Amino acid sequence: MNKHDISAKEGGIFLHIADGVLDITVAVTTTVGAVGILAYSLKGTKEEEIPKISLLAGAFFVASLINIPIGPTSVHPLLGGFLGLILGRRAPVAIVIGLVLQAILFQHGGVSTFGANTLLMSIPALFIYWLSSFFHRIPLFWRGFTAGFSAIGIGVCLLIILLLFSDQRYGVGTFSVIRVVFLAYLPLALMEGVLTGFAVKHLYAMKPSLFASNVTNDGGDKKET
Repeated sequence: MNKHDISAKEGGIFLHIADGVLDITVAVTTTVGAVGILAYSLKGTKEEEIPKISLLAGAFFVASLINIPIGPTSVHPLLGGFLGLILGRRAPVAIVIGLVLQAILFQHGGVSTFGANTLLMSIPALFIYWLSSFFHRIPLFWRGFTAGFSAIGIGVCLLIILLLFSDQRYGVGTFSVIRVVFLAYLPLALMEGVLTGFAVKHLYAMKPSLFASNVTNDGGDKKET
């Protein structure tokens, strides 16, 4: 079985890419990019932020252990939108910690693709953080739904780009890897959007300071009180 025959059931692809799936050039480039994002995320980290980062890293790790069967395969929550709203630019730090724990304890993911896996989850979280100030007037539930759904969508788009840069044959055929990835993660995107929406709404009601500084509660949420 060559790398183009990797099935979703074997866990070769999806948003945890195994060794041998990506071209070596893509693997090296994504590793360099991951180092840059981690450096950006770590810069200026304050001591009081560490407990929150640790807590969310644990949540990200635990979420990866929840397998949701979809057809012949299974997917798991990614929490990209949630991490982006809570941790902001520190989200990649929690993601890297979670990925390291997954690799050490469960051999989940690959060594050569660790950078790619980091980017696939960090970039969506950062995009949600950067864009959150533009939809701060949206009611809290829909703000969370948009974040959760969009983070999955961004991650899947990035994965497809990496696969196509590695080998065009990933996109060939009726049941191509790319089509399977897209179809498998569409229901997860909807599910994660709903879960993130409820989580954001209730957590904000209990402790608004938990959220990143640019995620503000505005007039659009007053109707939900």
